[in-house]
Amino acid sequence: MGKLDGKVCVVTGAAGSLGLAATEAMLAEGAKVLLVDRTNQQLAAAAKSLEKYKDRLAICAANVAEVSETKKYVEEAAKHFGRIDVLFSNAGISGVIAPIAQYPDELFDQVMAVNVRASFLAIKYAQPHMNDGGSIIVTSSVVGVTSDPGICAYATSKHAVIGLVRTAAKELAGRNIRVNILAPGPIDNSFQKNIEDGITQATGHDGTKLLDAVIPLHRHAQADEVARMVLFLASSDSSFSTGSVFMADGGMHI
Repeated sequence: MGKLDGKVCVVTGAAGSLGLAATEAMLAEGAKVLLVDRTNQQLAAAAKSLEKYKDRLAICAANVAEVSETKKYVEEAAKHFGRIDVLFSNAGISGVIAPIAQYPDELFDQVMAVNVRASFLAIKYAQPHMNDGGSIIVTSSVVGVTSDPGICAYATSKHAVIGLVRTAAKELAGRNIRVNILAPGPIDNSFQKNIEDGITQATGHDGTKLLDAVIPLHRHAQADEVARMVLFLASSDSSFSTGSVFMADGGMHI
C-alpha cells in the first residue's frame, strides 16, 4: 500500500525537474495526479516520461497567474478525478540578476505574479474542492529566509509566499488541511543554471562554484532528493505539521 493510495494531487510547474520528480514520487505511492504547466507541448513530454502511470495521469495547460486559468485547472482536477487531496503549488520564475536601482519594473511584477499571485490563486480556488485532511505545499526557496544582492524580485516573492502559507495554515486548520512551505536550495537543473549564469555574468566568477562553496554539503541537490520532501509533506507522515518552512538546502541558510 502506497503513502498516497487513491489521493488526488495537483502539481503546478509539473514539467520542470522538481515538479516532474515530485509527480513521479506521488504516482509511485499510488496517487492520481493532474500535471499543470504553461504549454501542452511541455506537458506531453512530461506525461510521456511517466507513461507507465498513464491511467492515473491527466494534464492541463494553464497560465497559473490568471484567475480564469487557475479555475480551469482546478475544475479539471475535480472533474477528472472527483476531488483534490494534495495541492503542490510549484510554478516559478527567477527574474534577472540586477541591483534594485536597475531592476526592470515589469519583470519585478512578472516574478511576483508567477511566484506569489499564482500560489494565492491556487489556494483560493482549490480549497473548495479539497477534502478535509488534505495538504497544500508551496515552493519557496532558501532565499525565502535569506537573500543576496541582485535578486530583489525573486527573494521578495519567496519571502512573500511564506506569509501567505502561514495565513492559509491558520485559516484552513479547522478543516485539518495542512499548509506548508518547501524551501529548496540550488537544484541541479536548467532553472538553477539560468540563475547561476546570471551570477557568473554579474560577478565574473563561476556562479555554480560560488554557490557550492557556501552550501555546507558543498553540492547542489538532485531533484528526486527534494521530491522526497514533497512526498513527506503530501502524505500523512507530516500529519502534525502546518504553517512550517521545510528546508531542503544542504544547510545553505545556516
